[in-house]
Amino acid sequence: MTAGIPAHRAARAVVELRSGGQPLAHTEVIVELTRHEFGFGNIGFEIIDHANGHGAQGDDELAKLWLDVFNLATLPFYWGDFEPDEGQPRTERLRRAAEWFAAHDVRVKGHPLVWHSVAPSWLIGRPSAEVAATVRARIRREVTDFRGLVDLWDIVNEAVIAPVFDNGDNAITPLAHELGRVGLIRLAVDEARATDPAVVLHLNDFDLSPAYEALIDEVLDAGIRLDGIGLQTHMHQGYRGEEQVVGITDRFARFGLPLHFTETTLVSGDLMPSGIVDLNDYVREDWPTTPEGEARQAAELERHYRVLFGHPAVASITYWGLADRGAWLGAPAGLVRLDGTPKPGYDTLRRLIRDEWWTPVTTIRTDESGRMPLAGTRGTYRLTAGALETRVELDGSPLVVELA
Repeated sequence: MTAGIPAHRAARAVVELRSGGQPLAHTEVIVELTRHEFGFGNIGFEIIDHANGHGAQGDDELAKLWLDVFNLATLPFYWGDFEPDEGQPRTERLRRAAEWFAAHDVRVKGHPLVWHSVAPSWLIGRPSAEVAATVRARIRREVTDFRGLVDLWDIVNEAVIAPVFDNGDNAITPLAHELGRVGLIRLAVDEARATDPAVVLHLNDFDLSPAYEALIDEVLDAGIRLDGIGLQTHMHQGYRGEEQVVGITDRFARFGLPLHFTETTLVSGDLMPSGIVDLNDYVREDWPTTPEGEARQAAELERHYRVLFGHPAVASITYWGLADRGAWLGAPAGLVRLDGTPKPGYDTLRRLIRDEWWTPVTTIRTDESGRMPLAGTRGTYRLTAGALETRVELDGSPLVVELA
């Protein structure tokens, strides 16, 4: 087993291999980890044009860099952008992107189904009953159209402030005010689960205060089932530090649900002033990456990922952007510079994920009963014996596998 993998991220099992119903005895089997159980994510926004066949120069290399580290992609379903004109959703564009990721063995998350920001302007001013019905129809359509490609959704984004959001007109805030936070979440969750009972649904929020905890308590007490809790950690003003990160994780771990650090950023240039409350208020035309900032970003990425990968309540970490090109707020928060070259932070994550936390390829010989031990990082493994091949999920359970 690879040194440095926390015990809760590893598993052991006895695998019994068969071919044609008979034990595959005394056979050498090549064992290769193909995907971590843990979600190492990044947004897939930058890959959409590439997946649709009209990417910019350098997008091929960017896609390779993406796939060499990450296994979980977040695609943008911001309603106002996804359906700028009523009845004309941009479904095919995102479907092709989702298919591209799926073809590369990457899980895809849709973000988000309901959000008061980036809501469609054509919905403003309509009666609340009509808005609610349209929200339900939107959820049914996307969950149906992307079934089999996107099985994981941020169901409601930033619900804590939804009823009081005042940064521009939209139709979701009045609906949230009328239904209440829990009522809005119930509407969305019920519609998604009625459409696909197997769908996986998370709440997601930047507000990591007790207000978010109180909302989750209310939601669960109301009998609304959630599958995970999303925690945003945009750190444009500097790394929060291990003590604060562990404190946040421990507070939300009490719900017994998988925790997903959904929106992580660390800048590789000057830090945003600490007095700014809403990061969107910071406007800077030129915000370059610097050698000193890149070294700091790499060191802080290692600290952040180590502490979260080491916490048993955490199921995934999604970094918010591979490249500085198009980065949120124009910040040098990407892992790849504007010229397409990787920063030290990219190399750091690749080393952690692909080297330190990755079970190396090995060859194991089965015994007379076709059995062999399998130990390593929890995840998906490819087993190859000559021309025979199969995949197994290593989670500690005994495995009986038929190779074909």
